[in-house]
Amino acid sequence: MIDLRSDTVTKPTKEMREAALNARVGDDVYGEDPAVNELEQTAAKLLGKEAALFVTSGTQGNQIAVLTHCNPGNEVIMEAESHIFYYESGAISAFAGVQPRTLKGIRGAMDPLEVEGAIREDDQHFPETSLICIENTHNRAGGAIVPSSNMKEIYTIAQKNHIPVHVDGARLFNAASALGVPLTEFTQYCDTVQVCLSKGLGAPVGSIIAGSEAFIKKARKWRKRLGGGLRQAGIIAAPGLYALNHMRERLAEDHKNAVLLSEGLSSIPSLTIANNVDTNIVVAEVSALGMTSAEFTSLLKKEGILAVTFGPSLVRFTTHLDVSKDDIEKTIAVVRKLVES
Repeated sequence: MIDLRSDTVTKPTKEMREAALNARVGDDVYGEDPAVNELEQTAAKLLGKEAALFVTSGTQGNQIAVLTHCNPGNEVIMEAESHIFYYESGAISAFAGVQPRTLKGIRGAMDPLEVEGAIREDDQHFPETSLICIENTHNRAGGAIVPSSNMKEIYTIAQKNHIPVHVDGARLFNAASALGVPLTEFTQYCDTVQVCLSKGLGAPVGSIIAGSEAFIKKARKWRKRLGGGLRQAGIIAAPGLYALNHMRERLAEDHKNAVLLSEGLSSIPSLTIANNVDTNIVVAEVSALGMTSAEFTSLLKKEGILAVTFGPSLVRFTTHLDVSKDDIEKTIAVVRKLVES
């Protein structure tokens, strides 16, 4: 099978498995796991923040951020199709007791003036705006990069109103790689950030939250409350540290493969590409074939290609370290054969 469903399906490399096998471990709840400590320190430096916290997943990282920043009854401003709103099972309401205020963005980027207009006035009828969330890259916008200039404008507005900004940067490494800039080009315009180690970087599990030392101290308690205080966590932190140190530069290969896939699919009659391919996600529109996305992905699966539905007539393909250029060329050939038949 050529698995293009997500960059979460990657298998750990030989070096990651060896890192897990040879990891020096201790009880992380006591702060005694050397691999976890090194991972957190390395991540904090890369992200330009005072401190960092290793968590089990991007969703857990985002939820801990909301819980740490907010109080029950508050409101959080976010893009209408952001991961926190769309794919996290209503967790900010279930756990933090806050409500989302969603704004429709353009390619995942919210209009700063609309963000400013959405901040609640000091009135007993309204919830307090306690957090602004930005997703970069933006999944449902097809892996679009939210420009740092847009983030800067929103962050300036947030600071003026004494509201923190959190970045769901699950694929922020992809954004930095695509533009050839350091992560701090983006993270300088937020108070806290979550990044995934288990997507483009290919680690088997884990994410990082980073922010001020005071924020991370509070976040660590929320991680404990959520059952995320692990013991000999170096077994999973060590592969994450290897990924952080060695897998960032190879993201450019995924981006090249995504462009190759996009160009190949767009050359097939009745198929169109629905997104601008900034990073490693390609979204194809299949309605002109007279079938739904579910029917199309079912046919692909029978031919050994896995993709996911992204709407009634949209199909998402995601490139990653386990997908080669040859796999991309085979995928294009299979799709062409299916369409022509």
